[in-house]
Parts: sequence; structure tokens; C-alpha cells
Amino acid sequence: MRIQGAVALVTGANRGLGRAFASALLDSGARTVYAGVRDPSSVTDPRLFPVRLDVTDPGQVAAAAAQCGDVGILINNAGAMRASPFIGAPTTDGARNEMEVNYFGMLSLCREFAPVLERNGGGAIVNMLSAASWVTPTATGSYAASKAAAWSLTNGVRVELHSQGTLVIAVHAGFIDTEMAARVHVAKLDPDDVARLTMAAIESGTEEVLADDETRAIKAALPTALETLYPPIQAHWDERHPRRSS
Repeated sequence: MRIQGAVALVTGANRGLGRAFASALLDSGARTVYAGVRDPSSVTDPRLFPVRLDVTDPGQVAAAAAQCGDVGILINNAGAMRASPFIGAPTTDGARNEMEVNYFGMLSLCREFAPVLERNGGGAIVNMLSAASWVTPTATGSYAASKAAAWSLTNGVRVELHSQGTLVIAVHAGFIDTEMAARVHVAKLDPDDVARLTMAAIESGTEEVLADDETRAIKAALPTALETLYPPIQAHWDERHPRRSS
């Protein structure tokens, strides 16, 4: 679909990758970009139209769909990462929060905006996923679980909305240079590069974006994941969490 003249909503558009998505849409000629954020005052770009939106609040999601009835592109970018392993975390609070934001929030937005997109000719949904959709770094295990669920959601929504002409795009990437990944000291992707790749996918009708070499390698290794992907993850975990002698 064409971005020129389109109307879009980006969740979590006040910073990081969401801000990059919003800017890339405008640079590509979008007519209107709504910034779905919990605190509208946090949107400082005067080109954006702030919309109060906590993706975990069904009432706010429904209100956003009613307010933004001209949307043709929905970018589900809002996310949470609580650095929560499955067993080592003191509680399951982090896991529940990640699933509420990364899975149920995305599901809620897709459900509310599906009829909006249909009325407006089909449009596109972009779901921001992760290389962690396919592999589980143990220190952030529950985050990976939420992204795996979101990948499954994306594939199912694509099938359900095909008949109404809605393009559904999954964007997978490794660590991106945003506040969410600030505690991780590795090479990171430029959010503007991820946004540009995503704009190209919208324009070309591409259903999957693999934003970096690491992500492409992880997907290619899925048939042999237990033999190739998990031994180094196990070694890293064991080094940081040595077994206590009895």
C-alpha cells in the first residue's frame, strides 16, 4: 500500500523505536500520524497527534479506535521487557506485565482496529516482534515467551484479515538502540534503520521484516535450534548461575 497520504496510528510513539516509526511515516508522506501514548504530554513532536492510549486498558483501546476512525496503518510498537527469567524471578509479576502489554495489548489493538481498517480499504497492521520470538535468552525468558505469543498472534491475524485486504507485517529484530535495551551492552540496531525497512515493507506488501543478520541467522537455525542455538545460551546461564554444591 502507499504511505503517501495515509493516516497511521503508532503505539508507544513518544520515544525510541515508536518515535522513529512515526517520523518515518511522516517522511514517507503520511497525512496524519496519531501517537498512542499513556501520557499525551510526553509527545513533543508537533507533527504528531497525541492520543491517550494504555494498550492494557480495553476502554482506552476502544476509545482510540473510535477517535481514530480514519486510520489505514496501525503500528503495534508499544512493548515491555522486565528482564525476568522463568524460575529465577522472585514473582511472576514481570511475566504477567509483559504478556499484558506485548500479547494482550497487541491483540486488543488488532481486534478494535480490524473493522476500522476494513472500512478504510484494508490498510496494514505492523506488529513489532523480536528475534526473541524464536529463541529464549534465559535472563529475559518471559519477554521471549510474550514475543513468541505475539508472533503466533500475527500469523493468525494475517489469515483472518486476508479477505478484507489487510496487509499484516511481522517485524523481527535483535537489540535496538532504545531505552528498553539500555542495560544491554552489545552492538545495537539504529531505530531509524528498522523504521525505514518497515516503511519499505508496507510499500512493497512484504509480510515479514528480518532487520539484521542475527535475526536472519536465528530464523534459519530454527530446524536445529536445540543443537545450535541453545548450547551457548546454556553455557552463558551456567556461567552466571553456577550450581551450588549440596
